[in-house]
Amino acid sequence: MTFLHHFLFGIYPYIAIVIFLLGSLIRFEREQYTWKSESSQILYKGSLRLGNNLFHIGIIGLFFGHLVGLLTPVIVWDTLGVSHSAKQLTAMIAGGIMGALCFVGLLLLLVRRLTSARLAKNTTWRDKLVLIWLLITVTVGLSTIFVSAEHLDGEEMLALMNWAQHIVTFRAGAAEFIVHASWVFKLHLFLGMSIFVIFPFTRLVHAWSGFASVTYLGRAWQLVRPRK
Repeated sequence: MTFLHHFLFGIYPYIAIVIFLLGSLIRFEREQYTWKSESSQILYKGSLRLGNNLFHIGIIGLFFGHLVGLLTPVIVWDTLGVSHSAKQLTAMIAGGIMGALCFVGLLLLLVRRLTSARLAKNTTWRDKLVLIWLLITVTVGLSTIFVSAEHLDGEEMLALMNWAQHIVTFRAGAAEFIVHASWVFKLHLFLGMSIFVIFPFTRLVHAWSGFASVTYLGRAWQLVRPRK
């Protein structure tokens, strides 16, 4: 195992998560007026609704799919009687569907921003970075399906699960599990982790507000009385 491999998959994940959490906190404290999705609908509608819906459905599905697929202990799947090959096949199908939706949505949003002169003038380099980075990450993620199709034994999926679970539980030796993984998976992991690095500095921070809005379900009703 080379130092670069150990750094990228044993150290870099923690650097990314620190930047993600600390950067988000600092931005919320210091720049609350920039804490928004910065909707561009007023500038140019175009394919915003379709692209936005496809992107959000796809990205939310991918997020929770990765969360459940990678962080659920192997013993849980074994207890439920789900074989490694069946889990891998499920991940390929579900990930392929959600990834395709996300890819089309991102493509529509990117083309919309680049083809509208009015919108292009109001698009920052951060906006372009987010869309392009996510598009590349999703594209590489979709390409892993073809690699996985070459061997459906689920062993590489198991290695990725062990890596992720060792990372989130702060156990040593996480990088060793994916030494022999395909370079496509490694590239996808690096791109995915880097999203957390750029997250606090872009409009992606509004995702925090999306998750926080769930707390409104437990709040008391707002009473609105008619004017007398």
